Parts: sequence; structure tokens; C-alpha cells
Amino acid sequence: MKVVIQRVSQSEVVVDHKSVGKIGKGFMLLIGIDETDEKQDAEWLAQKILNLRVFGDDEGKLNLSILDIKGEILCISQFTLIADYKKGNRPSFIKAAKPDQAVPLFEYFKKEIAKSGIKTESGIFGADMKVSLINDGPVTIVMDSKTKQ
Repeated sequence: MKVVIQRVSQSEVVVDHKSVGKIGKGFMLLIGIDETDEKQDAEWLAQKILNLRVFGDDEGKLNLSILDIKGEILCISQFTLIADYKKGNRPSFIKAAKPDQAVPLFEYFKKEIAKSGIKTESGIFGADMKVSLINDGPVTIVMDSKTKQ
């Protein structure tokens, strides 16, 4: 699994002109699921993200996690993160998990995040989504569960 983490002051996802997920201060996550990903990938990433210390403390140092600040998380499925762009100019998405595998894993990831008590919102898997955000910092980090080995 690959996740792009953006620290935001607010973020929203709209489908068919209707807001389906909206948060204040916290993380907007773009989540790509590879055909080789399993529940352990989702668990590992959820714990890393929940404990990621990228929010400022009283001295302005990045010492606080989303749990510490009682932030919120917006999860957006994004199969294009699994793009293979090595050959030619048209990316291939053949390694992205198919919906029958990706949807349950995406839902499992969201549950792992929500177990922490953090307000967790999401877009609609496979929908044409319009995502807006105000990146705070900016702070953007990319995590890949394949790097845990």
C-alpha cells in the first residue's frame, strides 16, 4: 500500500456536487492498494500514520501526532498511486488491486484508523471525486508498506 499523507487545516471530497466527506485539522490521505497488499500492510500503515509526529508542540517543534491533537482524517482511494511509469509515457495500472480485493482492504484500513477514536471520513471508492484541501505547512509525506521489511 502506498499512502500520500498531507497535513491539512481542512479537506473535503465531493461526488456528484454533494459533499461526502469533510474534515478540519488533520490528515488527508491518498491511498493506493497494490495487488500484493494484505491486512498487515493496512495495519502497519495505520499505526505509522496515527503515531506520525508532524504537528507542532508549544515550542513549534514537530513533536505531536494526530492522536495528540485529536485531529481528523479523510481517506481517499487513489489507484493511480500504483502506476508503473517506467516504460513509455502512458502509465500502466495493472499492478493496482482490483475492486474485489481493494475495496475490503480500503475499508479495513479505515476501520484500523477509526479504532483510535479519530474522526474518519472518506470518499467513495471508484467514484469521480473532487478533492479540495488546504495543505498546512505544507507537510506532505509518502509512505509505502513495502518499506517495512
